[in-house]
Amino acid sequence: MPVAGSIGAVQAKRSASEEVDPSGDHDFVRVDVDGGHATQDAPDHTTMQHGRQSRESCKRVRANDSVSPEDHVAALSLNHDEKEASPSTQTTPEGSQQQIRLAKLLLQRGKQKQALQLLHAVITTDSADADALCLRGTCFLAEGNQAGAFASFAAALAVQPLHTEALVACAAVYKTSGQLLKAVSTLETAVAAAPSDVTVQQAYAAALNALGTQLKAQGQRAEAQDKYKQAVQICPTYADGFYDLGVYYSEDQQFDMGQKEYERCLKLRPHFAEAHCNLGVIHHLQGHLQQAVAAYQQAYSHAPNLKLVRDHLAMAYSDQATQIKEQGDTAAAILLYEQALAYSPRYVRAVYNLGVAHAEGGQHDKAIFMYNMAIALDPAFAEAYNNLAVIMREVGNLQAAVEACEAALHIRPSFPQCLNNLATIYTAQGRALEALHLLQAALLAWPAYAEAHNNLGVLQRDMGSIPEALVSYDNCLKLDVNNRNAGQNKLLALNYIHGGEEPMVCDAHMQWGREFQQLFTPLPQLPPPNQDTADSTEPLVVGYISPDLFTHSVSYFAEAPLRHHHASAVKHIVYNCSPRGDSKTEMLRGATEGAGGVWKDVAKLSEQDLAALVRHDGVQVLLELTGQTANNRLGVMAMQPAPVQLTWIGYPNSTGLPAVHFRLTDRLCDPADTEQTFVEELICLPHCFLCYTPATDAPEVGPLPALLNGFITFGSFNNMAKITPKVIDVWVKILQAVPSARFLLKNKPFACPAAREHVLQLFVKKGVAAHRIDLLPLAPANADHLAMYGDMDISLDTFPYAGTTTTCESLYMGVPCITLAGNCHAHNVGLSLLTTIGLDKGWIAQNESEYIELAVQATGDLPALSQLRKNLRQQMRSCPLCDAEGFVTDLEACYCQLWQRYVHPSKQDAVQTANA
Repeated sequence: MPVAGSIGAVQAKRSASEEVDPSGDHDFVRVDVDGGHATQDAPDHTTMQHGRQSRESCKRVRANDSVSPEDHVAALSLNHDEKEASPSTQTTPEGSQQQIRLAKLLLQRGKQKQALQLLHAVITTDSADADALCLRGTCFLAEGNQAGAFASFAAALAVQPLHTEALVACAAVYKTSGQLLKAVSTLETAVAAAPSDVTVQQAYAAALNALGTQLKAQGQRAEAQDKYKQAVQICPTYADGFYDLGVYYSEDQQFDMGQKEYERCLKLRPHFAEAHCNLGVIHHLQGHLQQAVAAYQQAYSHAPNLKLVRDHLAMAYSDQATQIKEQGDTAAAILLYEQALAYSPRYVRAVYNLGVAHAEGGQHDKAIFMYNMAIALDPAFAEAYNNLAVIMREVGNLQAAVEACEAALHIRPSFPQCLNNLATIYTAQGRALEALHLLQAALLAWPAYAEAHNNLGVLQRDMGSIPEALVSYDNCLKLDVNNRNAGQNKLLALNYIHGGEEPMVCDAHMQWGREFQQLFTPLPQLPPPNQDTADSTEPLVVGYISPDLFTHSVSYFAEAPLRHHHASAVKHIVYNCSPRGDSKTEMLRGATEGAGGVWKDVAKLSEQDLAALVRHDGVQVLLELTGQTANNRLGVMAMQPAPVQLTWIGYPNSTGLPAVHFRLTDRLCDPADTEQTFVEELICLPHCFLCYTPATDAPEVGPLPALLNGFITFGSFNNMAKITPKVIDVWVKILQAVPSARFLLKNKPFACPAAREHVLQLFVKKGVAAHRIDLLPLAPANADHLAMYGDMDISLDTFPYAGTTTTCESLYMGVPCITLAGNCHAHNVGLSLLTTIGLDKGWIAQNESEYIELAVQATGDLPALSQLRKNLRQQMRSCPLCDAEGFVTDLEACYCQLWQRYVHPSKQDAVQTANA
């Protein structure tokens, strides 16, 4: 989240008794990183720091003498120039006045020495000339000789005790040397002698003001207030007095009173930049950014080089930018952040917030640059390191992300967001135990950190601890009831340990969907279709939305329609939501465009903007391919940009959204008598609901390992979330029935020794020797992953959430799979795949006992198993599961039928029967 700099008060002046750091402190909060977007986040402001400094009505003198002026009176002597003046010079009274006037003129022109020569002659003639003595003191001040000045003023007062000019000047020396009480006392005498003298009034007011500031610095605020008020009563035209009263009230958070005093000050001195600036500070702290900017601009117009004015103007523009960005206008916010930096290029908060804005706009390179600039300006800026880590992770540079997180945690070891973010990286790398410790630390530092609870659930899910994961998701939702990640992760987790037909699972999806859809305002309803136009032979406009169009499971099933759509029947538009692609992404882009389709990279678009784009593109049939899994764009579907909307491929259950009309499936995954309920209407394709396009880098099928090893190797490359305690129980029974067999598991958490030991003990505690279990981490490349099937003889499917891509890969690599049919879609995917490929006999069990029996039976005929291994790839290529042309023809026919149902509602029953 963006941060806001604290708003410190402008210091127009600084007294010897008060030093204030003009930079202020800075408070800020992180922004919404998923799991770590942040997410930002309202800016905080620190307490306003107000300061002041006295202004004198006469010329300043040096205050470097530590001895009081009286101590120097006895030592007073004429300077060298005075000694050179002729002592015999005599002047008349008229001549003396003329000499004094000339001396004043010389002093005004900076010729103090010549003025002193003239005054020496006058004083030599008349040592009781108070005016000459006083003027001589002023000349001494101009030379920096405070002792000589004070002695001259004292001599004038000895001659004429009520000489107002000497009294004022003497008080100025007292004031400069910090003797404010003596200054005030001296000026009280002057006021009594000349009550209507404006110069005396101003000097007295200035002394009272300085005394007030001194008292305030000593903690005597009430006495200080009295002095400030007395100052403006003595001299109602003394602008500095009203200014310091404004500072006083502002420091006490009495902003209305402070504002009035600043306004009185500005009536007297309209060009008083510091008063304009402090008035802006009040507006700023009250949240009135427009008024604050206007006041700061006034200050800037009068003092463009005053750093504090420029800094406060930068703060205001930065906060204004943050406010606008939170309203959704990132582009306008970026311009304001840049404007802030034009006034104060080193204002680190604006640099940082500009990085946040670029990151939210998908401008990763610019965001990285701005975060690095913020770090260069403030090496202890932990938030900048943290956000840099988030960006580095998003662009795939995990090493740089880890280093940035470590730098942030070195600065602030208990930084919850950074602990959470580093944990998500470690989770992705399979460093489970390290991730667990970091998440525990994050929650210790911030128990109410909702996203950390969610990410703890993800880690527990990856370790196969689904009940614990559900508790973590619920903890997150208690803290943040609308947390989308936790809500959808919970739905996904339910499928791992519960049958999709269970009412609790069905109800959870429906309830989530209803609540989620209410968060979005639908686009304006489309006008009824023109039936003549709708029945034309123009291609149907079909849109696909997916964040998984890279080397991801979904991509192996999405490729068929993207590559093989017939341009005469369908104009397909692909909305690629993947934040970063790979070679598979480029291949899919080329396939789409080669088939006459349109490819659009839309990862940077919000769901609202993407929905508007879909509507603008005139999409008639829109499919989302993600369901409740990561990075979905279900919000687009909720806004109903297309008249016909479907879900397909990515998720084995309902979206729960009333705005999604249909769900593509087949008769085996979802038989007519299924007890699983869906918000969507089920549309069954003629064969399997999926079409698999094998990886082009798949290695050749190798020989049966058992022939070389002398023992059978069972295995599963499904993720740990699907490997439930019940699944392990069944697998253990198979291993007990085949004592020579080994078991091969490959999973992300197995990069962590503690995770490997945890899973190994699940088998050991049930009587399986540890040496019979091989636990491997993920392979670095897809080809390496597929090559590992060369060590496996028979694949064992999971339940109640069966494998999909994993099963297809196993079959393509010549490894047959034992699967268990069930009562819901997730359970029956293996049934559909194996039936479609022709392995419906001997490989599909109806219960757990038969599952064990079939697995044991498959080990009894190694020659047959070897022959099946050799033939399985070709058998798969020649079946409907890999018949892309035939599959897409059926798919396009389905789309056209659904469109006709929309155009001709009266034909709905007939079309529905055809697809039932």
